[in-house]
Amino acid sequence: MENLMSKIVSLAKRRGFVYQNSEIYGGINGVWDLGPLGTLLANNLKQEWWRSMVFKRDDVVGLDSSILSHPRVWEASGHLKSFTDPLIECKICHGRFRADHKKEIEEHAKTHKEPSFTDVKQFNLMFKTFMGPLDNEEHKTYLRPETAQGIFINFENVISSTRVKIPFGIAQIGKGFRNEITTGNFLFRVREFEMMELEFFVKPGTDRDWYEYWKKERLKWYLNLGIKKENIRIEELPKEDVAHYSRGTSEIWYNWPFMGFGELEGIANRGDYDLSQHSKFSGHELAYFDEEENTRFTPYVIEPSVGVGRLILAFLIDAYKEEEKRVVLKLHPGLSPVKVAVFPLLSNKLPLAKLAKDIYDNLKKQINGVVSYDDRGNIGKRYFSQDEIGTPFCVTVDFQSLKDKTVTVRDRDSMKQERIKIKDLNIYLQNNLEGKIDA
Repeated sequence: MENLMSKIVSLAKRRGFVYQNSEIYGGINGVWDLGPLGTLLANNLKQEWWRSMVFKRDDVVGLDSSILSHPRVWEASGHLKSFTDPLIECKICHGRFRADHKKEIEEHAKTHKEPSFTDVKQFNLMFKTFMGPLDNEEHKTYLRPETAQGIFINFENVISSTRVKIPFGIAQIGKGFRNEITTGNFLFRVREFEMMELEFFVKPGTDRDWYEYWKKERLKWYLNLGIKKENIRIEELPKEDVAHYSRGTSEIWYNWPFMGFGELEGIANRGDYDLSQHSKFSGHELAYFDEEENTRFTPYVIEPSVGVGRLILAFLIDAYKEEEKRVVLKLHPGLSPVKVAVFPLLSNKLPLAKLAKDIYDNLKKQINGVVSYDDRGNIGKRYFSQDEIGTPFCVTVDFQSLKDKTVTVRDRDSMKQERIKIKDLNIYLQNNLEGKIDA
């Protein structure tokens, strides 16, 4: 299974999904750049999440809050006090490790003769920075470690500027930063990442039902996008592993090659902790007035939260297949970076190339997603090249196309080929792509 990870990392770099940040300077741990295909995959994932969370619902609106906030935000949220990991340091090499990562510590001990470690200290994971010209305590603030607090501090603004009524949600996609003690497993644990979070506000007393609802909704989202049922499940966390204010915390676990089942997404019933804390620290009451019942209360909140990087990694792993003559990413068509590839059978035959280019130009206008054109090398290599990046359909223009105005359409998963009239090509591809997306 570890070998699978090395293959995923190699494919990701070779085909332009993910690059090591600052690689020409030796790289920087826990920071990765998305290449052309990785950017497309990430955008497709975010669009599918947004479509599910916002576009298809009447009870969720969107927000895009700033990375920087007033430092009191992080005091109120509890991050200044409790957003920590247990840290130990090797007294020989001064390497630092999370005290609860026993495997890493044991592996380190094998490379040093009887190393000794410092006592456990709590290490705050937030990145510090300064606002203004002076680097002092008065001007200190932090890069956000999550996007959720931007939603909570805008709770009243959203209510007053929209027509939302309880129950309702605020969704956000944005960057977060965590100064992890140790990073690793490619995109699994990083220092800069993008998060997709929903804060769904509900009336106290209805929170347990909504908590169960969102657990089912989020699991269904993964299954609808092609994650294998045997590779994903929901785990309810024990009380000793969750925040003191939690009224229930679950994680969607994926079967990672490097660790077995572990966290992909978190779903938490946070009660009224967040709004109550910001009301207390700001002196500004963040409550909801129910006009129908003439009551005022502090809503409870249900929070599904997932990182885009972990999503990319999970979907790449789940889609990766090695078959007899090819490597193929069997990505859901809704996620595939390239939807359709167009080939002339021979690149040096002008009539074929011209017709293929005309078809390519037309499909670019019609298909919802990226269409590519490739005339390099032999046709077999072009097919397998597209298989490796997960392109669902390839269209080949050959000499028969010049005679009867048909083309060959090849399906990625089955490798079956079908002759389709050029005039019907747009509808054929759209129907097949949309059919697979809604399956």
